[in-house]
Amino acid sequence: MKNSIYILLIAFLLGACDKGFEELNVNPTKPVQVSLSTKLTAAQKFMSSERYDNWRANLIYQSTMMQHLAVTAGYWSGDKYTWNKGYASSLIDRYYGNVVKSLEDMMVQLEEEEAPEEMRAITRIMRVYVYSRLTDLYGDIPYSEAGKAFISGILTPKYDSQSEIYPDLLKELEESAAALGTGTSQFGAADLIYQGDQTKWKKLANSLMLRLGFRLIKRDPTAAQAWVTKAIDGGVMESNDDIFYLQHDVNNRNGNSEAFDADGNQRLSKTFVDFLQGDPRLPILASRRSDGSTDPSDLKGLPNGLDSELLLEATGEEDTNLYAEPSDIITFFEAPMFFQTYAEVEFMLAEAAVRWNLAGGDPEPHYNAGVRAAMKMLEIYGPDAVIADDDIDAYLLANPFDAANAIEQINTQYWAATFLNEYEAFSNWRRTGFPNLVPVNYPGNVTNGTIPRRLTYSESEQSNNPENYAAAIAAQGPDLLTTRVWWDAE
Repeated sequence: MKNSIYILLIAFLLGACDKGFEELNVNPTKPVQVSLSTKLTAAQKFMSSERYDNWRANLIYQSTMMQHLAVTAGYWSGDKYTWNKGYASSLIDRYYGNVVKSLEDMMVQLEEEEAPEEMRAITRIMRVYVYSRLTDLYGDIPYSEAGKAFISGILTPKYDSQSEIYPDLLKELEESAAALGTGTSQFGAADLIYQGDQTKWKKLANSLMLRLGFRLIKRDPTAAQAWVTKAIDGGVMESNDDIFYLQHDVNNRNGNSEAFDADGNQRLSKTFVDFLQGDPRLPILASRRSDGSTDPSDLKGLPNGLDSELLLEATGEEDTNLYAEPSDIITFFEAPMFFQTYAEVEFMLAEAAVRWNLAGGDPEPHYNAGVRAAMKMLEIYGPDAVIADDDIDAYLLANPFDAANAIEQINTQYWAATFLNEYEAFSNWRRTGFPNLVPVNYPGNVTNGTIPRRLTYSESEQSNNPENYAAAIAAQGPDLLTTRVWWDAE
């Protein structure tokens, strides 16, 4: 500190040039720039996020709207189609401040440091995933100017239309997949998801392309088919070894699990438990709250859209401990967080075969592979979640592929496979309409008894970014739970 002051004083008194003085003021033990590898690790953890938004956006809203969970507590707004604006905006509030900022900063640093193209490609793929989650949930969002407050001084970013965001996301995936090789990325072990395996990142790029291509089905079926075809030709996930997920640890807890630990009110929905009857996943996913029993005969689901008083009127019971809750097998703090799975990919391949004769033209093998993968992937939770092959074979024998109702059957299984990744469950339900969920009509709901179609923006935007917020509302429609995003055409 003293040396720095003396140097500046001498420069002032002598009117000398300060060339070289800045080097004397740099702490040689402190890095000037955080490494890209360190930033990647942080960004992947930010992507999984924390208790705050997993509790509110993922669980309180989407899990109950999608009837995976049910809760009588009134603050679980999604269960009743009521509007808690702070809960509804929780993902957009958290994502822009951490993972978006991190990834946009990485993109600049990658360019400045002339990093290898594969590092840039991996970062771009993560960036696509993050923005797709945001735009799928909210519609028009800050995209082209997002995360640039420090980089470019943009403090009030514009909201780009989803119709412009989606083509760019798909282009980013196409270019990133083309840039990846077969070796190990220089990110190496800092990549907590694939440990730098470029082949797996390439499969992920194409698998995400498959997902986003299918999102276009109601808006532009021709474009949807073209992107789905391109994704399949490029090479998608081939096994559960390719799953896109983050394994949490004692120093980085699973946000869903933290919410379950803090709350305790959530039960499995009657809709979900009824679907899982005869399914070997049920005693893994659920246990009875009162005594921890996992015997399927003890497991019953809680109806959605009820508070304690309405539950008593409807069932004659008021003790929700008699109902099933998510089991300890899947809700421990170090549990994995799934972003996209091989099971989802196989179900999309089955749908592509039904719609366009793609992926070999026969949907049944893909459907069976999807069911099997959805059951086998539970092993990632630990040895208590292993399902025997014979049990899976028996389930498929009892629930064979039904060509007459293929789209509904495929996407109902997709819904089951995305339990706890409610962002994807909600998006795919809006895309397909399956499973066929019966809406609730809780007193005072704000949707006229219809399942919401999106979540809503931050209230702070109305004062902090009023012009761009107003432009987004004018373009997309009212900032309400019932306003549809662009690809969710009626």
